[in-house]
Amino acid sequence: MSRPSFILDPRLDGDTRLITSLALCDVRLMNDARYAWLVLVPRRAGRVEITDLSADEQALLWQEVNRATAALRAVAPCDKLNLGALGNIVRQLHVHVVARCEGDAAWPGPVWGHGGAQPYAAAVLTARLDALREALAKAAG
Repeated sequence: MSRPSFILDPRLDGDTRLITSLALCDVRLMNDARYAWLVLVPRRAGRVEITDLSADEQALLWQEVNRATAALRAVAPCDKLNLGALGNIVRQLHVHVVARCEGDAAWPGPVWGHGGAQPYAAAVLTARLDALREALAKAAG
């Protein structure tokens, strides 16, 4: 019996931009210039909860989250990192990594549901994606 193929949820596809693909996850940038915000999406069809992954996949997920946090801190220094795997609106398994700075648009509350996203300007988006790709490559070694 064949497994269903992985298809990115349309909302994640619309709200984020692909940075790179790691062994398990696609690493994506939330297109909201108010926050430095990554979303890691394991390329596994039908997964909703982290516990839906095998033990090996869970370990790999956390390795990739650690790599993403190192890259994010290198590109966007912050006061606090927020991690979340909510899935109340988008059920497809994904993990948010958000660099928070005191005084940002939602501080000290959560970023979810705080106003409308402010998309990056094209040149700023390109620069941010490039910087994150470089930082993720450095965080691999």
